[in-house]
Amino acid sequence: MSDIEKIINDAWEIKDKIKPDTDKNLNEAVKEMIDNLNEGKITVAEPQGNDWKINDWIQKGILLSFRINKRKIIGGPYNAWNDFEHLPGKTAGWTEKEFTRAGFRMVPNCVVRNGSFIGKGAVIMPNSFINIGGYCGENSMLDTSARIGSASRLGANCHLSAGAGLGGILEPVGSKPTIIEDNCFIGALSEVVEGVIVRKGSVISMGCYIGKSSKIYNRITGEISSGEIPAGSVVVPGTLPPKKPGGANLYCLVIIKQVDEKTRSKTSLNDLLRD
Repeated sequence: MSDIEKIINDAWEIKDKIKPDTDKNLNEAVKEMIDNLNEGKITVAEPQGNDWKINDWIQKGILLSFRINKRKIIGGPYNAWNDFEHLPGKTAGWTEKEFTRAGFRMVPNCVVRNGSFIGKGAVIMPNSFINIGGYCGENSMLDTSARIGSASRLGANCHLSAGAGLGGILEPVGSKPTIIEDNCFIGALSEVVEGVIVRKGSVISMGCYIGKSSKIYNRITGEISSGEIPAGSVVVPGTLPPKKPGGANLYCLVIIKQVDEKTRSKTSLNDLLRD
């Protein structure tokens, strides 16, 4: 990857001058990068111990791809789109052979863009959307109308419920994307955005809105934090009292309990969310 990484990093320094016919080597490097994203060989967010390494050169490559590709009419089974020529859809032209090798299931009327990854055993339901650079881990479910934004990551054995969304982040380059680690459940109509990390085995109730500055109140410890949901957390929406009398309550997320993997595997979601 070092060669294509260098070509992309060098081109980024003169990005305002980049056009479709500027540099053949750049066009080939970006195409190779997108092919590797499709296969899951590279990802924007890469696990590194208990943290995540951000491969900002991939963010640069995705942004450059919009400069080196022209728009064209892309046909589909239901509609035609006026989109960039490098984004015809991840599975455009696939036969049964390619689907068998990939090992995931896509239900009609979902949109999965070229340059995204879907792991074996995953199921992508109708009206859901995965953007370029998005990642859906093995055996995960992307339910009806759920969304994985650019560079966002849904881990393995996760469930992204109907209407839930993971906000994409490509700029500023180097920003940490939204990351849902393995074995998590994200409830219906919840939104996790701005590079928030939800750690392994967490359960997020329906209707939770979690951004970088959202207050997260741990009812067990009394601590207030932001930006990260600890492993094994069970989270519901709530409010914090005003600092001054007569003030308004502030929306927050409340960690009502924390459970280990053994408890999580033996307990239903309803039981976990019941106080």
